[in-house]
Amino acid sequence: MAEIIEIRDLSDPALDVYARLTEAQLRCRLEPERGVFIAESAKVIDVALRMGYEPVSLLMERRHLAGQGGALMARCGNVPVYTADRDVLAALTGYTVNRGILCAMRRPAAHDPAAVCAGARRIAVLENIVDSTNVGAIFRSAAALGMDGVLLTESCCDPLNRRTVRVSMGTVLQVPWAYIPDWPEGGIERLRAMGFATAALALDEDALDIDDGRLAAAERLAVVLGTEGDGLSPRTVAACDWTARIPMKNGVDSLNVAAAGAVAFWQLRAR
Repeated sequence: MAEIIEIRDLSDPALDVYARLTEAQLRCRLEPERGVFIAESAKVIDVALRMGYEPVSLLMERRHLAGQGGALMARCGNVPVYTADRDVLAALTGYTVNRGILCAMRRPAAHDPAAVCAGARRIAVLENIVDSTNVGAIFRSAAALGMDGVLLTESCCDPLNRRTVRVSMGTVLQVPWAYIPDWPEGGIERLRAMGFATAALALDEDALDIDDGRLAAAERLAVVLGTEGDGLSPRTVAACDWTARIPMKNGVDSLNVAAAGAVAFWQLRAR
C-alpha cells in the first residue's frame, strides 16, 4: 500500500526529482541504472504502468488522492506519495502542475537500433532535433500514423524529457526507440543492411514529391527528418536513397518539422 506523505518542507531531498534535478541529472548518464524520468498526468502515468515502467514515487494534489490518483496509487505498490495543495506543488516545482499528478519512474535500459528495426516496415529517423515539443509531437504522430519505431541521432532531445513525454501523450513509452550511432554514413549503411530504403525529407528542387509512388511502394522505409531551421545536413541528404519534399503553396517554403513528419508518416505509411 502506498505511503501518503504530507509535504511540509520543500527542501526535503526526497523531493529533488520533482524540484531541483536537471534533466541531465535525472538521466544519470554515468549510472543509467539510477536514472529516472517524470511522467505527468493520470493518462500518461497509466500508459507508463501498462507498458511496464517501474514507479519510484508520486507527487499529487491532495484533491486527487480519493479520485484518479487513488486508482494510480493502487497500481504503484509501496511507493511514497507526496501530497499538498496546488499552490504548494507550484512553489516546489516552479510551475503549475496543471494535471495534478506527477510520477517519477525508472528509466529503461537503452534499446539496440537493430531490435527497434526488427520486423518494422516503417521507421522515423530524427537528426539533431533538439526541441522537446517537436520531438514529443513527432512521437505522437509516429504512434498514430503507423511508424513502427523511431531512431535518433545522439544530439537529439532526450525522448524521456518531461515535456517530451507530456506532449507525446505518453506515446514515447509505446513506440520503440533507440539512438543510432555513426550518423549519417555509418547509420544509413546500417539501415541499408537491414533492408531499409531511406528517404530524406528536404527542400531540394530535384526531390521527389512525397506522393511519388516509389516511396510508398518501398517494402521497408526509413523517413529521415532534420533539425529545426537548417533541416538535414548535406551529408545526410547525399547518403540517402531518395530526397522527398512536401509541395508547398502560397509562398510558404516549409512546415514545422513535427507537422512535416505527420504528413510524411501518413503519406508513406505501409499499405
